[in-house]
Amino acid sequence: MAWNQPGSGGKDKDPWGNKPQGGRDQGPPDLDEALRSLMGKLGLGGKGGQGSNGGGATGVPKKAVGIALFLVVLVWFIAGFYTVKEAERGVVLRFGAYHSEVGAGLHWRPVFVDQVENVDVNNVRAQQTAGFMLTEDENVVRVELAVQYRVMNPRAYLFNVEAPDSSLSQVTDSALRYVIGHNTMDNILTVGREEIRQQTWEIIDQLTERYGLGITVIDVNFQGARPPEEVRDAFDDAIRAQEDQERFVREAEAYAREIEPTARGRVRRLQQEAQAYKEQTVLRAQGEVSRFNELLPQYQAAPEVTRQRIFLETLEEIYANNAKIFIDVDGGNQMMYLPLDKILEQHNSRAVRPQAPMLPANSQQNGQSSSGQSSSQQQDNGRTSNRFSPRGEN
Repeated sequence: MAWNQPGSGGKDKDPWGNKPQGGRDQGPPDLDEALRSLMGKLGLGGKGGQGSNGGGATGVPKKAVGIALFLVVLVWFIAGFYTVKEAERGVVLRFGAYHSEVGAGLHWRPVFVDQVENVDVNNVRAQQTAGFMLTEDENVVRVELAVQYRVMNPRAYLFNVEAPDSSLSQVTDSALRYVIGHNTMDNILTVGREEIRQQTWEIIDQLTERYGLGITVIDVNFQGARPPEEVRDAFDDAIRAQEDQERFVREAEAYAREIEPTARGRVRRLQQEAQAYKEQTVLRAQGEVSRFNELLPQYQAAPEVTRQRIFLETLEEIYANNAKIFIDVDGGNQMMYLPLDKILEQHNSRAVRPQAPMLPANSQQNGQSSSGQSSSQQQDNGRTSNRFSPRGEN
């Protein structure tokens, strides 16, 4: 049964809870009457359809409208204040179009007219790209690269590209694949990492500037490259061998740098010694020539005396530079000798060692062998004495 269908003795009510009056149904309430009733309860208007000035007007009072408008304007004005953080920069949009940029601090904008987008321009952001890539020599390698960047132009960052962070990720992946595709696998896994990093960085900078992303790349980290797991062990061995080669080369270069100054110093010292020896020899020869030139007139004046003096000076020089032994040939077949060199050594070492005389030539212990040895010694000593005697020379 419908809500306004008559029945139940006229006791049915409408949806607004009103009872039917005069035996007929009542429609929905009047909005003006409801508003006047609300204003009357608030003390802003009279009841029974009378205004605040006691008249019979049915409209809203002007004072209430003014207060309402003032409250709306006050709320609108207060809602216009906003704050931009220290690390951010605000981009002001007026009716959806770019208007200006504001720095950190407290600012005001007309609500529903201007809109502000805060962009972080101080903190460093990071993205990472990884995947299997094909090298120049048709090998597959997994490469990981991390990019650190910062927003430099908030307007370009918001309006030039729809998704600048995603665009940067695609640019990084494209640049990395291009560089990897133009390098061999050995170069990527060993000595070419820094070169690959620099080339990738340059390409990223070129593409971000061309697209106008409003982003500047601060650093590019080439985190690592490794071959597939199936051939990883073989490539690890190759990498270790190349690293050993580089280490040996560096050690050899360090050894060369260490030895070269020493060798140069030794060469310089030998050259100086050779030059000094040359000069010494030349000066000595010149001195000998000078001495001979001085001696020649004396020899021409007295040859015998000069020859005898030269002989004696020569013997003096020989005896001064050699050990001397005194032999006593008197006393028959028994020979005694005095080793002055041994005595001097014993005197220097403060250890006295008595010297035993030579055995006689006719002793029963040694027999004929001893006598033969004594004879030979006497002959040798005689030849020695004759060699250094003036009479023997004459």
